[in-house]
Amino acid sequence: MHLHANGIDIHYVIEGPEDAPIVTFSHSLGSSMDLWESQSNLLKDRFRVLRYDNRGHGGTQVTPAPYSFEQFAEDAYALLQSLGIQRTHFVGLSNGGMIAQTLALAHPDCVRTLVLCDTTSRPPDATIPIWEERAVTALSEGMAPIVSTTIERWFNPGVRESDPTLVSHFAELIRSTSPEAYAACCRAIQKVNLTDRIHEIGVPTLLLVGSEDVGTVIEEHEIIRDRISGSELIVFEGAAHLSNLCAPDAFNNALAGFLDRNAEA
Repeated sequence: MHLHANGIDIHYVIEGPEDAPIVTFSHSLGSSMDLWESQSNLLKDRFRVLRYDNRGHGGTQVTPAPYSFEQFAEDAYALLQSLGIQRTHFVGLSNGGMIAQTLALAHPDCVRTLVLCDTTSRPPDATIPIWEERAVTALSEGMAPIVSTTIERWFNPGVRESDPTLVSHFAELIRSTSPEAYAACCRAIQKVNLTDRIHEIGVPTLLLVGSEDVGTVIEEHEIIRDRISGSELIVFEGAAHLSNLCAPDAFNNALAGFLDRNAEA
C-alpha cells in the first residue's frame, strides 16, 4: 500500500486486529520493511503491526539530497497521522533506531514505548570519515562495491553459511538501493547528535544489540541506557548488526516480552 505524507509517497503494510495496540517498525540503511517480516508474523495476532519503507528505500519515493533524521522522523509521524494512529510502540534498528529516538523527542505524545536495536545516539567521531567514504563510493561507483562489506557487518559467519537464501535476499536489497538515497542517508548519519537530549525520553525503552555488532557497538547502547531512565539493555551473544536475523529466537522473546508487558503503556 502507498499513501502520500510529508510530501512523499510512502510504501507501507499494516496487519493485525484493528482494535489492537499499534507497533511500528523502522528498518536499517540499505534494507526495507522486509527486515521485520519475522517480527510481524510473531506479533500480528495480538498487535496491529505497521511496517514501512524509509525515504529512498524499497517502495518509498527517492527524493533529492540532503536528508536528515528530523525529516525521517517527520515522515514517520506524517504516516502515522495519515493512518489515524495517535500512539504507537516504535521499534527501530540502526537507522530506524535513530529515527525512533528523533521521533520520541519531536513527538513524545505519539510514542508508547521504544525498542532501539543495534543503533546509536551519536556516531563516534572515528566513524564519520567512514560514512563519507561510503557516500562517495555509492555516488561514484554505485552500490555493487558496498554489498559484500555490508553483508559481513550485518550477518555473523554462522548465518552467512547456514542461510544463504536470507543473506542473498538482503544483498539484493542493498544492491537495489538508490545510490543517491544511500549517500544522503550516510551524510545524515554523520550529523546525528542526540546524546545530550535523550534523557528527555520518558517512555519504557528496551535496547537490543548483538555482541558482534561492529557498526553500532555495545558501548553506544550503554550510553543510551545510562541516559534514558529505567531503560533495559539486552546483548545477544554472537549476533552481528542485524541482531533480529542473527539471533531470531532470543530477539523475538525479548521483543515480545517487552511489548506484552507494556502493551497498554
